[in-house]
Amino acid sequence: MSKIKLAVIYYSSTGTNHEMAQVAADTARQTGAEVRLLKIRETAPQEAINSKPEWKAFQEKTRDIPEASLADLEWADAYLFSVPTRYGGAASQVRAFIDTTGPLWAAGRLANKTVSVMASALNPHGGQETTLQTMYISLMHWGTIIVAPGYTDQSIFKAGGNPYGTSVTATGQGLEETSKKAIQHQTRRLVEVTQQYLRGKQIPAGSAD
Repeated sequence: MSKIKLAVIYYSSTGTNHEMAQVAADTARQTGAEVRLLKIRETAPQEAINSKPEWKAFQEKTRDIPEASLADLEWADAYLFSVPTRYGGAASQVRAFIDTTGPLWAAGRLANKTVSVMASALNPHGGQETTLQTMYISLMHWGTIIVAPGYTDQSIFKAGGNPYGTSVTATGQGLEETSKKAIQHQTRRLVEVTQQYLRGKQIPAGSAD
């Protein structure tokens, strides 16, 4: 069986979700998956970015990471999103990207993919769960197959116990080891479930019936 093709897609302004996505991408490659690490295009005005040194510095640091495209979505068998929370939902940059996917959705080219989502916020109860849930609602419209981590590993409990997806508090100090282990488990689970799904189906992921 050919390698699972996984698109790890994130938006990050100062680094938390980039680090989460990088942990996921490294883990997926260790399983043998073919991985594309992709950032969602920045839509904030450059003046706003320039006004915050940490935002500007992170933009420069990650300038060589390719931006996610519709072609990447069509290519992948599975998606793993990592997104920051804004007022209980995904950041506007993420929503803007999702809003560009109409042509693929209309053609049925997003259906039958597997997907899992991770999230961050500035405090422990800052809306991570509603961000994950609303992301999944949008991805249901694509016809994706949701692969949430649930309570399938002790790392989920140690990282805060969120069954919808790994969620972290964005402290600016980097990820805790417990969060990294939860991300690794969520990633491996997504790859394994995708392998099982593709092995048992007569139609390839993303094709219409």
